[in-house]
Amino acid sequence: MYRFLLSRQWVILTLIGLILMPVMVELGVWQMHRHEQEDANNALIRQSLAAPAAPVEKLTAPGARVASHDNFRTVTATGRYDTAHQVVVRHRTSSDDSTIGYYLITPLVMTDGRAVLVNRGWIPAPQTGGDAQFPALPPTPSGQVSITGRVRPDETTASTGIVERPGLPPHMIMLINSGKLTKELSEPVLGGYIELTNTSPKSVGSQPQPVPAPAPGQSNGGYNPPHLAYAWQWWLFVAMVPAGWVILVRRELKDRRAQQAKAQPGQRQGPAPGSGEDGAPDTVQSDGDTSRCRGAVSVAADASAAEQGSSGVAE
Repeated sequence: MYRFLLSRQWVILTLIGLILMPVMVELGVWQMHRHEQEDANNALIRQSLAAPAAPVEKLTAPGARVASHDNFRTVTATGRYDTAHQVVVRHRTSSDDSTIGYYLITPLVMTDGRAVLVNRGWIPAPQTGGDAQFPALPPTPSGQVSITGRVRPDETTASTGIVERPGLPPHMIMLINSGKLTKELSEPVLGGYIELTNTSPKSVGSQPQPVPAPAPGQSNGGYNPPHLAYAWQWWLFVAMVPAGWVILVRRELKDRRAQQAKAQPGQRQGPAPGSGEDGAPDTVQSDGDTSRCRGAVSVAADASAAEQGSSGVAE
């Protein structure tokens, strides 16, 4: 009854299931590892946000990378803003992710002669032209300022998924990267940048909207997929493969039995008509056959008696 499992289509279906199961197990393990990495990153971020403020030059240097354990660490810096080399970062969203605009990046030339990039916050795009149009910039604090913020590593296409675009207007960029802006400045630029949270003395006039601190589960400052849920989802699929295979086999078996019963609707169980219990031909005659036999025997007996009577007369 189960010989259909040896057919080509069932062999292929079974092989596909056997191949998919270990693949989905590995995908679940991969998602679990990503979940563990996100947990570790979030723990580092919580540790960095809780750490006391440190001078930015203690955590980075020109051409250096911000260490992962220092990401979002609170830092301080003192200097003067270089408005001649400030740029805007295109296609960035407001703190509530509802509006597209720009980040305003202004280099801060520190008292030691080195510079550090400062993300002063988000500004809206012009009413016409969208974020391809250069926006009106808010006033920049003049004179020496002391700032506090969170140190961040340089952005790259690999870390953000944002691709550089050629042909942008002057002073408009796609990624915040100190290495690419070093050529524009005469001072050495520290690696990474600062997300501004506070300025002393206070800025006058309308200022950019500060970039919010990362929420729990947002280790890179943006959306993080629910890797743990994805892992369990893949493992659930693994269990569904054999369960689905069994359901299909039972359905196929049921259909085959129904087709077989439909193809032989009048088939009787037991000996064929005209045979005995042992299958031999039945020798019992009907009532009509018995009467005919008795008549034939009576005629034969009368004929024999008449013949005997005529023989006696002759003698």
